Amino acid sequence: MNTFEHKKYRAFPPVSMPQRKWPDEQITKAPLWCSVDLRDGNQALIEPMTPAQKHKMFMLLVRVGFKEIEVGFPAASVTDFDFVRYLLDNDLIPPDVTIQVLTPAREDMIAKTFEALKGARRAIVHLYNSTSTVQRKHVFNLGRAGITDLAVNAARTIQSLANGQPQTEWVFEYSPESFTGTELDFAVEICDAVTGVWKPNETHPVIINLPATVEMSTPNIFADQVEWFCAHIQKRDAIIVSVHTHNDRGCAVAAAELALMAGADRVEGTLMGNGERTGNMDVITMGMNMYSQGIDPELDFSLMDEIVKTVQDCTQLSVHPRHPYAGELVFTAFSGSHQDAINKCLAVREEGSPWDVAYLPIDPADLGRSYQEVIRINSQSGKGGIAYVLAREYGIQLPRWLQIEFSSKVQKQAEQTESEMSGEMIWNLFKKEYLATGFSATESHFGEANAGGDQYRLNHYNIRRQDGVDSISAGLEWNEKVIDLEGQGKGVIEAFVHALSLRSGLSIIVVDYNEHAISAEKDQGAKAEAIAFVQLNINGERISGVARSVDIIEASLAAIISGVNRSTKLGQLLVA
Repeated sequence: MNTFEHKKYRAFPPVSMPQRKWPDEQITKAPLWCSVDLRDGNQALIEPMTPAQKHKMFMLLVRVGFKEIEVGFPAASVTDFDFVRYLLDNDLIPPDVTIQVLTPAREDMIAKTFEALKGARRAIVHLYNSTSTVQRKHVFNLGRAGITDLAVNAARTIQSLANGQPQTEWVFEYSPESFTGTELDFAVEICDAVTGVWKPNETHPVIINLPATVEMSTPNIFADQVEWFCAHIQKRDAIIVSVHTHNDRGCAVAAAELALMAGADRVEGTLMGNGERTGNMDVITMGMNMYSQGIDPELDFSLMDEIVKTVQDCTQLSVHPRHPYAGELVFTAFSGSHQDAINKCLAVREEGSPWDVAYLPIDPADLGRSYQEVIRINSQSGKGGIAYVLAREYGIQLPRWLQIEFSSKVQKQAEQTESEMSGEMIWNLFKKEYLATGFSATESHFGEANAGGDQYRLNHYNIRRQDGVDSISAGLEWNEKVIDLEGQGKGVIEAFVHALSLRSGLSIIVVDYNEHAISAEKDQGAKAEAIAFVQLNINGERISGVARSVDIIEASLAAIISGVNRSTKLGQLLVA
């Protein structure tokens, strides 16, 4: 029997709003933010936070910049009650931060809530009761009038207890829980009944929170619901419309963004989206989405690694490496074409100019990340990424022709090892493949030569210039023998290649040559300050050589020797 049966589900009905306005709106400023990490997020954990973890999380939320923080459900949990008292008794709540607590529409629990809040400077009391059709029918067995009576009576209790503690500045919040499963006219009706008790005005507004307790529709329908609600609620100027979206369909951030376009003023969510089932709305993602559009989210995520570590320590939940903005790999490119594009964009970008880098929606440095995390190498990587890593970590600027050649060797090793290639692994492979072994007569600092077989080394050289022609006398050391060379040309390189051609009888042509000073050096054991790259054509065989030295002429000659050592054509011809 096939248990995967779609016909038992019904499509969510659309909202009839032919004159909807939200599609033409644009988010231009940050909403009022409220973190529910310590309540909604905490109740969703396998192991709820300890008091120490709660304190650590609270301090992080303050540091990030939240001005409203829901700190618990004090009437339902001794731990939450004690934590509220801990914050108040130890004066840990900054003057510009307001704590929020949740309570159901029950008189005894409301009383316990106010007991927990005694002495608070300012506090938000968040009242809720379920209003959805399914809960009215199957959970409470009450009609609209009965559900409304519960909310109104609870609102009166809250007002009465608040009047008894006038030293606290009270803010009231009401949530018709499961708003998305509630008829819109009834959602408006019950909220009007509650605000009729609390009597808000523009100076002392009430928060009406519209929770997608379960995400049931596409984000555009939620936006329609919010816009319809805002258009029909009484005392709109005295109401802060808040949304609290969940992620059952994977669209909590999109739903909250569209809700702001539809008229919402405030957003509740958690860092990393931790919450019941698939989670709450992720404040980091939504805030950084705004940031990427040039809008100040009024929250500081610049120390993202510290935020991630604290959240993981407090929740005991790992953060996915591909989590938007926060994950370890979100700014990392393994693809060769992506790496090449990033490398080119970063190379030409001027400091202070608008951010416009391929494949990077924001500057990783804004989140405390370095560019070292942008390009990493595996079997899918290309020449641009490999060149970037060598330039970043070792100051080596590969010419394009060598990028193409060396990338195939890196890819081959990555495929063999079936793992990511670190910068050190790439550097060691580069040294083994290309760098000359050094000079026997001077203290030079080259990498290892091509593995296997006897290697030529430069023993000595002497350069003379007359009438614009350079003459070179050089000695190549091989197996404790010295091979003498003589040649001429326009420049040292041409003269040395001429000498090799005369000695071997082969056609040796310099196809390309590059050199540069080494700007950075991770290999602290080396003292080289210059590097030379040469591409030779030896009887039709293209071969590359590389060398580094404290002297650019030595590096150039050694690079040619590196190519000779790597050639399959020369063999023992120079010895003969």
